[in-house]
Amino acid sequence: MNNRICDMLGIEFPLVAFSHCRDVVAAVSRAGGMGVFGGVNCSPETLEEELSWIDDHVDGKPYGLDIIVPNKVEGKGETLDPDAVLAAIPDEHKQFTNDLMQHHGVDAERIADDIEMVRRDQVASAENLRGGTAAAILDVAFRHPIKLIANALGIPPQVMLEMGERHGVPVAALVGTREHAMSQVAAGVDIIIAVGGEAGGHTGEISTMVLIPEVCNALAEIGDDTPVLAAGGIATGAQMAAAMAMGASGAWCGSVWLTTVEAETNPVVKEKMLVATSRDTVRARSRTGKPSRQLRSPWTDAWEAEGAPTPLPMPLQSLVAEPPLRTIDKLSQGENQGAKDLATYWVGQGVGLMNTQMTAGQVVQEFKEDFLTAFERLSTNLEE
Repeated sequence: MNNRICDMLGIEFPLVAFSHCRDVVAAVSRAGGMGVFGGVNCSPETLEEELSWIDDHVDGKPYGLDIIVPNKVEGKGETLDPDAVLAAIPDEHKQFTNDLMQHHGVDAERIADDIEMVRRDQVASAENLRGGTAAAILDVAFRHPIKLIANALGIPPQVMLEMGERHGVPVAALVGTREHAMSQVAAGVDIIIAVGGEAGGHTGEISTMVLIPEVCNALAEIGDDTPVLAAGGIATGAQMAAAMAMGASGAWCGSVWLTTVEAETNPVVKEKMLVATSRDTVRARSRTGKPSRQLRSPWTDAWEAEGAPTPLPMPLQSLVAEPPLRTIDKLSQGENQGAKDLATYWVGQGVGLMNTQMTAGQVVQEFKEDFLTAFERLSTNLEE
């Protein structure tokens, strides 16, 4: 396809796939789209391993990377006391999660040490990023032949923009409002990823159908030609075509890959997603402290119920929720029915369209065919 995103990224079809699974990234790129590896939780060492594997399995096709780099990357002298951070978590919140697990037959006392270990690891990972590993992560990233780098949170720091320009790698940023898009353009990003509220993970409140033309029109008004990728609830080629009809240059999708054969999604959660409807997601602050959309389960219901503790600000709420959820995730793959019931993960409202398990390559092919069908349908309607 001859369009801005394809030309800029060197791909055949303007479908960009965000995934934490390297197998999905490589498969999408081989199929003509672009896989983007979510490396937010990687250390420099693990990122080197993951990108080296992708290099060996992508058949020379373009791929990208999505990370978080704070605007102040040096972080020297700005240390956090892990014990102080952990002590800031109210006992009420930890007791609530324990009671919730016990109610569903998960022995919270037996796995208490595992949960606390995960909590301490999370604090250490956050402190590593503040302490300077962000710079090391950028060094690792640009040693590999990435063709796109996205900053997952906020305006990319100047060092990322400068390194992107020096290496000829476009820098992308995610936005949820027109105002955020304008700020990103002013900062010098190369690609805007406009994420509607239907998306999985952290989202704003504006729907994709409204956000895409709002952002595209705002850029046109100032004579800016920064390409826009549409995101949020997009799981078919027809939706992609609709977004491009509104001004987007392509689509950025994350949820649709979670049920693919290659995806490392917990098999229990994967099966839940395959039978879920678009109403089976909830946008709530109970997982990270900021609004994020996830698959509904008794865990999410409990946090939304009357009498539940008020979610803490980020990152404290993540320290409340993520450790037990990761442990529940492991237990759910055994015989513990309570853990199976509680298990959940981030996913967008497009989950209602993800009813058949396919390989990542097959998903790309279906996008292409559905896009073409939608284009022909529109052409026919215009002729009439």
